[in-house]
Amino acid sequence: MLGMNISPATGKLGVLIPGMGAVTTTFIAGVEAVRRGAAEPIGSLTQMGTVRLGKRTDNRVPAIRDFVPLAGLDDLVFGGWDIYSDNCYEAAVHSGVLERPLLDSQKEFLSSIKPMPAVFDQDYVKRINGPNVKKYANKCVAAEMIGEDIRRFKADTGADRLVMIWIGSCEAFRTPSEVHSTLAKFEQGLKNNDPLIAPSMIYAYAALKQGISSINGSPNLSNDIPALQELARRNNVPIAGKDFKTGQTLVKTVIAPMLKSRLLGLSGWFSTNILGNRDGEVLDEPESFKTKEESKLSVLHEILQPSVYPQLYKDFHHQVRINYYPPRGDNKEGWDNIDIFGWLGYPMQLKINFLCRDSILAAPIVLDLVLFMDLAQRAGLGGIQEWLSFYFKSPITPEGLYPEHDLFIQLMKLKNTLRWMKGEELITHLGREYYD
Repeated sequence: MLGMNISPATGKLGVLIPGMGAVTTTFIAGVEAVRRGAAEPIGSLTQMGTVRLGKRTDNRVPAIRDFVPLAGLDDLVFGGWDIYSDNCYEAAVHSGVLERPLLDSQKEFLSSIKPMPAVFDQDYVKRINGPNVKKYANKCVAAEMIGEDIRRFKADTGADRLVMIWIGSCEAFRTPSEVHSTLAKFEQGLKNNDPLIAPSMIYAYAALKQGISSINGSPNLSNDIPALQELARRNNVPIAGKDFKTGQTLVKTVIAPMLKSRLLGLSGWFSTNILGNRDGEVLDEPESFKTKEESKLSVLHEILQPSVYPQLYKDFHHQVRINYYPPRGDNKEGWDNIDIFGWLGYPMQLKINFLCRDSILAAPIVLDLVLFMDLAQRAGLGGIQEWLSFYFKSPITPEGLYPEHDLFIQLMKLKNTLRWMKGEELITHLGREYYD
C-alpha cells in the first residue's frame, strides 16, 4: 500500500484566528508554556497520542507526531481579529482562565499579539459590541480587507503556510438560502451586502480565496454552505467544522453509543449548563442559543437512529438549556439527567455532573485541528475533512450523507486516515489473523 506524497512541514505555520477571547488566549498561552517546557500538552492527540501500526503483536505504536510530518510547536506564529482591542495578555487576564503567574511569565510575548480590527455585524451577535471594527461599504469590500490583513500578516511574520480557525462568538441562527447555494450567487451577495451572509462566512471566503484552509469552531452556518464548499473544491483547500466538541456533547457521544450497543432504551435526556464567560453572555440571546441548540440536539438522533430502532428510541424527549451565570466565569457546569429502560421495559437513570473548564477543553482541540489541517493541505486533501469529525459537535459532510457522531468510530476514522496517508494497513479490529 503506497502512502501519499506529503510536502514537508518546513518554515513557519501562521495561525489566523477570528475571535481572540478566552479560548484563543488559553490556546496561545498554552502553546507558549509547552514550548518553554513549563507545562505538558495534555488533551492534545497530536502531541501526546499514539497510533498502532500492524498487528497487536508487532509492538509498533509510534507517537502521532513522529508518524506523520506535523508542524512543530516552535514553528507556530499567531494573529487574528477581535472587536475589542485588548492584546492577548490583556484579553487572557480579563478572561480569567489561566493563573496570573503563568500569564505574567509570558507578558512580553502575549502583549505582542494584538488583534486586527474585526468584521462585525450586530445583527448576528446582539449581546456584545466593541470599538475595534472595520468600516466598509459592502461585504465584498470587507472580504477584501480581510484578504489584505492575511497578506500583511504573512509578510510581517514570514509565515510559509497559513491556517484560519474561527473561534469567534456564536452567531444568530440561519438556514441555508439561495445566496449560499453557489459561489457565483455568494460573490454577488457580497457585492449586494446580502444580510444572510454572516461575518464567519466572510472570513472563510477570504481564506479559501487565497488557498488557506478554513476551520469553523462555532455552530454558525459558515464554511458548511454549498458556495464555500464549491470554492474549497475549486482551490483544493481543506475545510472542517463545526462547533468544538468539548464538554456535555463529548459525554453524549460516549454514553449514547453505550446505550445503543447494549440495546438499552431511552425515554428522555435533559441537559442544562451554567456558564459565565463571553460565550455564555452571547448564548443568553435566543437567536444565538438557537444556533447552539441545533448543534447540540442533532447528536443523539444521529447516533441512536430512532427509525432503525423504534422500540428503543422513537419519540425520546431531548432538551438542552444553557444559562448565563456570571459568577461561574469560564468554569462551566453541565448536568445531565438520562431516563433509560432495560430488560422488560424496567426504568433506570443516569445522572452526570460535569464541572469543566470550557477553554481548557477547547485549547488542545484548536492545536490539533491547526496541525492536522496543515497536514491535509500539504497532502493535497481539499474539501471537507470528515476524518476530523472527532473534534466537532456537528461535523460537516457532503449533502445527503449523515455525519458519524460516535466518538470511538470518529477516532478510528481519524487514525485510519493517518495510516492511509502513510501507506500503512488499515486496522479493522477483526483480529482473525491471531487465530487462523
